[in-house]
Amino acid sequence: MRIIVIGMGPAGLSAALRAVEAGHDVRLISKGEGGFQLSQGTLDVLASLDGHQIDQPLVAIASLGPEHPYAGIGADRVREAVNWAAERIGPELLVGSAEHNLVLPTAVGAMRPTAFAQPSMVAAAATREYAVVGVRQLKDMPAELMAGNLGAESAWIDLPARAGEQDPTSLTYARALEDPEFADRFADAVAKAAPPGEVILLPGVLGTRPGTWRRIRDRIGREIAEVPLVPPSVPGIRLHDAMVAAIRAAHVKVVIGSRVVGFEADGDRLSGVRVGIAGRTRTFGADAVIHAPGGFSSGALDVDSYGRITERVFGLPLTADDATGLITPSWFDPQPLFEVGVRADVHGRAVNADNEPVFRNLYVAGDIIAGAQRWIEKSGEGTAIATALRAADGLAEGA
Repeated sequence: MRIIVIGMGPAGLSAALRAVEAGHDVRLISKGEGGFQLSQGTLDVLASLDGHQIDQPLVAIASLGPEHPYAGIGADRVREAVNWAAERIGPELLVGSAEHNLVLPTAVGAMRPTAFAQPSMVAAAATREYAVVGVRQLKDMPAELMAGNLGAESAWIDLPARAGEQDPTSLTYARALEDPEFADRFADAVAKAAPPGEVILLPGVLGTRPGTWRRIRDRIGREIAEVPLVPPSVPGIRLHDAMVAAIRAAHVKVVIGSRVVGFEADGDRLSGVRVGIAGRTRTFGADAVIHAPGGFSSGALDVDSYGRITERVFGLPLTADDATGLITPSWFDPQPLFEVGVRADVHGRAVNADNEPVFRNLYVAGDIIAGAQRWIEKSGEGTAIATALRAADGLAEGA
């Protein structure tokens, strides 16, 4: 079948790869690069429930309400989905298990659980005896604050990635560390400055490629762990690049920088989508569509100045259409607005309040699906990948 996938985040990339592996002709359309760059570069399954950290994500899924995206999938299929993704990305970039969470330090010295992390991070899960080394040119890892919250000692190095540049992006610094000579200078500076501790915590910029961190660790001669910084996340970019390489190797056709602006339908089935490309509108025919454009953060779900909530491409029915009362005054409280989204049936098709498909060949995946507080639960990648595989597998089951 001709499958169109809308979106290039974890859900869209996973859906495209799963569908092409099943033998479908897949075209992925996205207005941008997707959400992996906003992530920690880890794969969260479920890390928090009712304000409490979770050690066993799959066990905790049974405690979620029936409206949660995981509820209609089940722990076994969630396990299969995240293991599938970890295998496709590869052990050079993801290690761990959905059975038990790793607990890793953040750039402000909090401890954050996740199911899968990058090998460059996981030494920090084996101990709490840290030494923190910051880089003066990278403002997003405050070494003293981080060390104080972790009960550790801190130090700084002063090493510009480019001559005269005192405020580089994380990505600029990561690219510089792909130069062996600069990586050696970086490692020597860290080795000289680092205070005592079993693991040296470093900013999450240790190269754009998998394995660059090992050269730095071996040169330092001590265990190290990189700590993700604010977006754009270098570890997140690594995961994005790995998934994009996988779909391109599988011959998924990619249309990037173009927004889906409409659709064509024949009765209760979609026949194509309209895409804005280079100042004109082009229609791509499809036998099925997997809609994985993200949620509120990507603009796929919109709240206007009157509080009306809408889905912007297909006008899909949502679990709520009025934002009144759904935004709480405290930043730290759950925001009911973010649980608003599209309902999905057991095959992953978008359905109305009566569980009837809006179109028989329109599937949804990722943040557009209702029922989860992903930032609080730390379930974003897990729900994205699990719902993506449900949609891609449902192409035959729900047809």
